[in-house]
Amino acid sequence: MRILALDSSGLVASVAVVEKDGEETSTIAEYTVNYKKTHSQTLLPMLDEIAHMTELDLNTVDAIAVAGGPGSFTGLRIGSATAKGLGLALKKPLIHIPTLEGLAYNLWGTDKIVCPIMDARRGQVYTGIYEFDGNELRVLEDQMAVSIEELGEKLKQYSRPVVFLGDGVPVFRKRLVTEIMPESDLHFAPASMNRQRAASVGSLAIRYYEEGKTETAVEHQPDYLRVSQAERERAERERAKQEAR
Repeated sequence: MRILALDSSGLVASVAVVEKDGEETSTIAEYTVNYKKTHSQTLLPMLDEIAHMTELDLNTVDAIAVAGGPGSFTGLRIGSATAKGLGLALKKPLIHIPTLEGLAYNLWGTDKIVCPIMDARRGQVYTGIYEFDGNELRVLEDQMAVSIEELGEKLKQYSRPVVFLGDGVPVFRKRLVTEIMPESDLHFAPASMNRQRAASVGSLAIRYYEEGKTETAVEHQPDYLRVSQAERERAERERAKQEAR
């Protein structure tokens, strides 16, 4: 089984090819960039480079996995459009991986609670709460957009060590340690594991594929969790007009 995986849900752009042969899963190639360029500039060139370096015939992939949200509205749309285009052109199914499950999978095998946090602006984080049960990723709290205070209250209920990762860590790390969970057993993932990685998306996608969790390119839609800023501003303008009448 061969999976092409894409993640452009956050600041990082990442492309990977993951294969499973028998019981062995391996990452054939991964190209990850965390730099100030738009994903529309980087994602397809990264895919082209991987295909060239590994002599990959895209027709040989079994499915295309994509981090389906939440995350950056623009990044999700770029990743979604790329995956849908490839799926239609290659006649391959898509595997929709929740962004935060893909992030949590970076820490496969830990005995701590895993809590990815992405900065969602407006005082909120995109987050979820997970644990590993043997080889299985278990969802304790599904993806949500909440304040860091509300997340802290949810985590305290488990009374277990927590490891955080994601681009929300540098934004909220000090508050987590000093205000939100000052007496808790907190840990933070190392640099090699604390951002989106397409290899993790691809590895998790293999499990999804084996469970029959695929969709067509036409069916695929990103999970935004919140409306976009443009939609919020339009709603606010419409509300102001109604109040002015």
